[in-house]
Amino acid sequence: MADAAGRAVKERTLFGHPIGLSYLFTTEMWERFSYYGMRAILIYSLVNYLLLQPTSDSVVGYHALKHFFELIYNGGQPLAPQPLSSLIYGNYTSFVYLTPIIGGMIADRWIGQRNSVIIGAVIMAAGEFTLMVPQLFFLGLLLLIIGNGFFKPNISTQVGNLYKPGDHRIDSAFSIFYVGINLGAFFSPLICGTLGEAYGYHWGYFAAGAGMVLGLISYLFALRTLPEDRAGRLKKKTEVKTPMTGEDWKATIALFLLFIPGSLFWAAYEQQGNTIALFAQNLTDRRLIPGLVNWEIPYTWFQSFNPAFIMLFTPLVVGFWSWQSKRGKEPSVLTKMALGNIMMGLSYVVMIGAVSFTGAHEQVSWLWLLAFFAVITMGELYFSPIGLALTARVAPPQILSMMMGVWLMTSFVGNQLQGFLGKYFSIVSKQEFFLMCAGVGLFAGIVFWLFNFPLRGILESRANRHKEKPAG
Repeated sequence: MADAAGRAVKERTLFGHPIGLSYLFTTEMWERFSYYGMRAILIYSLVNYLLLQPTSDSVVGYHALKHFFELIYNGGQPLAPQPLSSLIYGNYTSFVYLTPIIGGMIADRWIGQRNSVIIGAVIMAAGEFTLMVPQLFFLGLLLLIIGNGFFKPNISTQVGNLYKPGDHRIDSAFSIFYVGINLGAFFSPLICGTLGEAYGYHWGYFAAGAGMVLGLISYLFALRTLPEDRAGRLKKKTEVKTPMTGEDWKATIALFLLFIPGSLFWAAYEQQGNTIALFAQNLTDRRLIPGLVNWEIPYTWFQSFNPAFIMLFTPLVVGFWSWQSKRGKEPSVLTKMALGNIMMGLSYVVMIGAVSFTGAHEQVSWLWLLAFFAVITMGELYFSPIGLALTARVAPPQILSMMMGVWLMTSFVGNQLQGFLGKYFSIVSKQEFFLMCAGVGLFAGIVFWLFNFPLRGILESRANRHKEKPAG
């Protein structure tokens, strides 16, 4: 790092990482608190309140949106509240991951990553508070979609910008960053969900908006610790614009090929906030210890199981990879991602067992859901942070934010599929539904494993080229 005069400045660190990582960690923690707090009550507020008459008639845009979804997804036939809520949920959670590719391009070419994050945080805070007004609910969702497009790719990219090419700390940095994401995601259902269940969903959305404001404040404090982003360096002409090389194009094409199986992961994974949430509310015996401790776990709290397991499992998984690496047995990046998809598919095998062993007309023990979240979380750790780190390492610097947006856009396609699959939750048997989700995960895992053969050399040579560069 250098100051304005070009003199070397000693890097400020905390726990062996640049101090800026701590601020980005805090910013992302509060943003994820906001997002997952809102998500914890979204499907419930739709099914239990907004989509029921007479409330639905007062929501601006409801009838037009319902007619559109019936025409596009259901052959013009009427949609009941559950299938309609699944499509609304799926489209919202997909479009929040489509706009990042646009936000990444805007940051790369014009306004820079810092300004993009600030703009996105302001718009998202406004969106959360707008959700408190039922009549403007869809406007609130639209604001969240737009704001996330500015925020999401540019906060992730700045984690990578803290490290010089070849710095071995970048992988652990993304794992630490991922813990920040899930720390916010863990507490948000406990706070926003509890407020939503006990006092009304609008108070849950208020808490989510307050979290986003705290995230913005954290980022403003972070600015003095972050390296100048690429747009700023170009304005000062300290960076020479170089064309894409043949190796750059090969790496870009490889990342695009991973887009398809990456999308399938999210199609099944994101059922957690949709159909699994409804399963927790309606089909789960939530008594802590039936017959002994009959206190029921609030249904929104089940959304905290996944982030809790992430924080518990992350050091174990990272330590296991380190142990494998020392013995020369660490799997390739694509093998890890294949294993992640397979484990995600197996989590739905757990749900098939839950329904099969319990009986079609009985509530299943909440312990089955605990096992489901444990398995799907292990799959996530082998997939999601690996994909972020791979993109940061392999993508050409000229289009880094855009490619981060492309990787995040796998969630756009995946969540479109998630919403479409979710509409069958109340139509087919639960065994058939969970078998469908398991098949999606297992198929994606096989595709990732097969991609090892044509793509492994390209991706590893790109990553190794960065490792071989001198740290200075």
